[in-house]
Amino acid sequence: MKNIRLLCCFLGLFGCTSEFTELNINPIAPVEVQPELLLRKVLYDHADNMAYEGFVAGNLLGQYFTAIDFNLFDRHGLTQPQYGGNPWPFLYENLRDNEILLEKSRNNPAFAVYEGPALLFKAYLTAQLTDLYGDVPYSQALQGKNGNVTPAYDTQQSIYLGPNGILNNLEKGLAALAQYRGAVRLQGDILYNGDLNKWQKWGRSLQLKYLIRISAQENVANRIQQVLASGPLLLESSDDAVYAFTASQPNNFRMATARIGDFNLFIMSETIEEILKSYQDPRLMTYFRPTANNPLVYRGLRNGPDASQLSISVGDYSFSGRIFREEAGRLKANFLTSFEVNFLLAEAAYKGLISGSPQVYYEKGVQQAFAYWGVALPSQYLTAGPAAYQPNQGLQQIITQKWLGNLINGYEGWIEYRRTGFPVLKTVTASLNTNLIPVRLPYPPTEDALNNANFRIAAGRTQNNSINAKVWWQP
Repeated sequence: MKNIRLLCCFLGLFGCTSEFTELNINPIAPVEVQPELLLRKVLYDHADNMAYEGFVAGNLLGQYFTAIDFNLFDRHGLTQPQYGGNPWPFLYENLRDNEILLEKSRNNPAFAVYEGPALLFKAYLTAQLTDLYGDVPYSQALQGKNGNVTPAYDTQQSIYLGPNGILNNLEKGLAALAQYRGAVRLQGDILYNGDLNKWQKWGRSLQLKYLIRISAQENVANRIQQVLASGPLLLESSDDAVYAFTASQPNNFRMATARIGDFNLFIMSETIEEILKSYQDPRLMTYFRPTANNPLVYRGLRNGPDASQLSISVGDYSFSGRIFREEAGRLKANFLTSFEVNFLLAEAAYKGLISGSPQVYYEKGVQQAFAYWGVALPSQYLTAGPAAYQPNQGLQQIITQKWLGNLINGYEGWIEYRRTGFPVLKTVTASLNTNLIPVRLPYPPTEDALNNANFRIAAGRTQNNSINAKVWWQP
């Protein structure tokens, strides 16, 4: 021990102390993150990650794109994510940082303006997490500093309906926004530039969205009507909750600067080709490029080919459009849009959950979806042909048009298919899932390794972590 102390004293000039208790701390480095930086971080990080996930994974499960190599995920080998397909880490990271923001807003009156947005964003992130995986760690999650590093999994039903759950946090967030009377402006807000009224529209619209999502299991009519009576929704494009990517780094769409070989792994799916062509829909030319071998032809490929057996000329197929690369400055990360809200209202009216004309909401949603992607709506699109509203096909039309507008919007197209069965997706060519369309993402292997006891309980409720085990809200 004496020799160790002598050595330590000798090294003291280099930062060692005799008691091993002092730390080398930079006296000018910040030890607290300001709330505006946290808000900006969680909003941008989620926009960046979920738009990327939407392109490389959500677009495969939703059958917008087909992958022609490194495509185990497209073949529904979901335990083998390659370019994407494992949103678990960044969703929990952003939930953690958002929880820090929420604590700051409650512990310091000067930061009270952040409480409402933090509660709304917590509900939003939680819904994305549980809609993808089902039961997940929630009430005991994010408590590592308190010693709980193996949280139990909450049921999806309790996550949606329980105290401090999704719907409850939306209510509390809206109440906090309505009650805020301080003079401090919301800073770091890349969605609405500090406009709290628009945050309230977003929050009420999320209430509508998640009530519709669980409507197969819960009687939601009265609650939806209460939401509509409580204040305006996000109904105009000027209220869209979006983040506009820049044309160049550092805030550009990630795939715009990916290697061209990576970008060109993704081509048009046969599913979206058939739907766009049946509608004579000009968004085809925005979402995709003509084939290299014939500039007059747009052609898709059935999802999930076996890349080792695939023998095609890529010049005969359509790569993803210029808006995702050369013109990606036109692209936006989608947190919620007016077109989606109008489609939600159309569905609610179609099902008799609210009064009003489903056709009126449907047509407005279509118009806004075209405008969102910068495409002119053909004059006859809504009056002639398959896109013209037909009551006996109303739900399929509503969901299909919502699906068409939601490219790269995370996993929303696939989630809505799981909820409604629309649009009708195809069996993939070389399925690794016995020709079944998956209905949930599997828990990542890290849960088995680091949270094994609780993982085993959750796996037991999902047919051994099967991607074919329905989540609670699914019919």
